[in-house]
Amino acid sequence: MEKHTRRVKTRHIILAVMCVMYFISYIDRVNIAVAGPLIRHEMGLTSAELGLVFSAFAYPYAMMQIIGGWLSDKYGPKAVLTVLSIIWGVATLATGFAGSVAMLVALRFALGIGEGGAFPTATRAFTYWMPVAERGFAQGITHSFARLGGAVTPPLVLAVVAAGGWRDAFILLGVASLAWTVLYLCIFTNSPEQNKRITPEETAEIGYRVGDCDRAKRMATPWRKLIRRMWLVTFVDFCYGWLLWVYLTWLPSYLKESRGFDLKHLALFTALPLLAGVIGDTLGGVVSDKLYKATGRLRLARCAVLVVGMGGSLAFLLPMVSATNPLTAVWFLSASFFFLEITNPVLWTLPLDIAGKYAGTAGGMMNTGFGVAGMVSPVVFGYLIQTTGSYNVPFTISAGLLAVGVVAACFIDTGKTVEADEERERLEGVEIGGVPAFAHAAPGLRFERHHLRRPLRWRK
Repeated sequence: MEKHTRRVKTRHIILAVMCVMYFISYIDRVNIAVAGPLIRHEMGLTSAELGLVFSAFAYPYAMMQIIGGWLSDKYGPKAVLTVLSIIWGVATLATGFAGSVAMLVALRFALGIGEGGAFPTATRAFTYWMPVAERGFAQGITHSFARLGGAVTPPLVLAVVAAGGWRDAFILLGVASLAWTVLYLCIFTNSPEQNKRITPEETAEIGYRVGDCDRAKRMATPWRKLIRRMWLVTFVDFCYGWLLWVYLTWLPSYLKESRGFDLKHLALFTALPLLAGVIGDTLGGVVSDKLYKATGRLRLARCAVLVVGMGGSLAFLLPMVSATNPLTAVWFLSASFFFLEITNPVLWTLPLDIAGKYAGTAGGMMNTGFGVAGMVSPVVFGYLIQTTGSYNVPFTISAGLLAVGVVAACFIDTGKTVEADEERERLEGVEIGGVPAFAHAAPGLRFERHHLRRPLRWRK
């Protein structure tokens, strides 16, 4: 008997490469928070200057969402993500040689440009590589690696700092980012037809048709249709992103100031919710895909997970506010973040479902909601803490936004796609043989040219 070794599918290799990108990029994003106290001490920075360094990332990050996604739609994700990864890799590497606050701000701004377009471009990369029934899992596992990167950054960066200083941490991470760029160039192709390793059977599984990628590049971006179909997804992403940014920026301060944890326990209890998010990201994508395979109803598979995820996060966030025991509050926070992250892969899958070949631009539109939340949420949260003297009010407002997001998610319709809009307009507006195309779809309808070819002319 012949022994057949099971061949690893090409799309799964590409998925693994993208997981590494999400992992590295998130470490490059949050490493400044870990090294911040050391940088401040060495350069003699004020709190305002350090805050300026922290915030320099957020604005280009939000700006590059749509730009990066649109570029990937027009020029292909391979070229665009290569350029973006070089930008953020060089910016991270150069941070290790920064000698002034101006240089730090400039490099963090460059990092925001590079990473701002990366996730929408990665979403566009999945358009022709992931079948519909695997898109939720693909988005879930990649964002799980992003959350894992956030969770391991403190011990990883501190270990390098202890061995060689904070500058070495940025230099090593920059080299790792550039090494990933080389790996990506060697493995990724914009479409299955450009890949020499893929088999015809796997191409059929994906559902790719030869020439789809080239045809998509030549088409004009339907901005109006994309906005009409994606604005509600963007709003839901804003509601999700509001609370996520609270976790990413205010969680350590909350646990220390409101719950009284000392520094020895702070690292552990800060990591617990983030690790719960790693599980939630993967589970949300898997559940959504399984639900679609079982029912064949894409809208149910996506919206149900959104409602359960945001609703579950809300259900655990409210008792956390009133919990008297600090450990109980941590477990409520972890459960709330677990359910919150269940929604993340579905939010990133919706641009693929709704926009198809325009998924890069649509993904940028969607994640603009997250970017705007990143600019507003930490500031408003801090202002409310300062004015009320308590964390309860800002957490309650965050819970209210989650409730609004749950209601809005119920109205997202994956059946109303941009490609369906284009097809309908084509049938209504294109003439075939002098007759509108929709008339050909109605056999009983007959058009005749009037015998008067020219209008009547008045004569004297």
